[in-house]
Amino acid sequence: MRYNLMPESDEFVEAPAEVSKALRVALIASRRTVFDYPLYLKYLLVGLADESIPVLLVCPPDCDVESIVPPAVDIVRHPAFDVPILHPYNIRLLLRRLREFRPDLLHCLCETKAAMTRWLTRRLGVPYIVSIDSVPARWFHMSVSKNRCTAIIAPSETIAERFSAVNPKLASRLQQINFGIFVNGSVACFADVNRLPGILAIQPLDRSSGLDNLFGALRRLAIDGYQFMFALIGTGPAEKQIRKKLASLGLSKIVTIVPNISSPYSSLGAADIFVVPRSSRCFNELLLAAMGRGCAVAAAKGGVDDLIIEDQTALVFDAENQLSIYDCLRRLLDRRDEARQIAAAAQQYLRQNHHVSDMVAAMFQLYRQVARPAQPQTESPAA
Repeated sequence: MRYNLMPESDEFVEAPAEVSKALRVALIASRRTVFDYPLYLKYLLVGLADESIPVLLVCPPDCDVESIVPPAVDIVRHPAFDVPILHPYNIRLLLRRLREFRPDLLHCLCETKAAMTRWLTRRLGVPYIVSIDSVPARWFHMSVSKNRCTAIIAPSETIAERFSAVNPKLASRLQQINFGIFVNGSVACFADVNRLPGILAIQPLDRSSGLDNLFGALRRLAIDGYQFMFALIGTGPAEKQIRKKLASLGLSKIVTIVPNISSPYSSLGAADIFVVPRSSRCFNELLLAAMGRGCAVAAAKGGVDDLIIEDQTALVFDAENQLSIYDCLRRLLDRRDEARQIAAAAQQYLRQNHHVSDMVAAMFQLYRQVARPAQPQTESPAA
């Protein structure tokens, strides 16, 4: 969507130095940001609040952010009126709220909001940052202001390398800042010897074919006498078909589908093994959280797999090979000491590379580097 209510210019005018005040940051979040990365958003907001940085969060009206947003953070819902015909009014209302807040920079937390953020910063006369969270397709070229977009942030090396390959002209602005997570002091994997082993997968149920090999591997484990409970958390159009598939395989009493859960992160407490059924182009915060808790990870090869170091932080399998999945899960169930060692190694890796304080410090330093007080440009009445 374009925001072309007035001709665009990539230039903005700096305000005199005497109007400089404490750093003020406005974050632009999408629905996907809130639902897929609540821990990242929460830790970032809390970290900024601890630094006494005034923050304004712009997010969609149907997102429940009250549980993750500190009281000191102002929240603006956009669009205020979710009616397409009122888009010009909604964007002007958002611009007015931002002017009242007087941010020194905008941080766009999702590339889907990059065009809107670019439009806003042109009128506010401030620089901005864009975060990307997925491996871009070959045809994808993100449009950013050559003067005002001062940095592009990637949460993993895989995403950063692929983005640079697809958008070589933007590579100089790219910075990698890893998502942070708090790591448990103990390993959760098989910590309770009296409990039936719990295996957890969280996957959108958009199609059943991607889970057929996983279900086949679970059936073979059950036939071989392994006792466990498997929870599949997800919703999607294929749920009914998947339930029929489980019934036909005799797995209805072993595999539980949990379609409606407000926070899947709370379910990690019952898991010894966390399974990533298929690779993804997006960074997986749930995998990060599972590793932080101390679950042993079995993951499909490919995708954004920076966290997955084979036989060190996780065991890997070929999602297209039922026997590969079976061997991977059987190894974790049979060799519990090894499973706990893998979980502990993953936790140590996170302590070294994904500490929350390191993430917040890097973000705060970047904000300081790119923010500069600016004076809004004169705007025509039509805008």
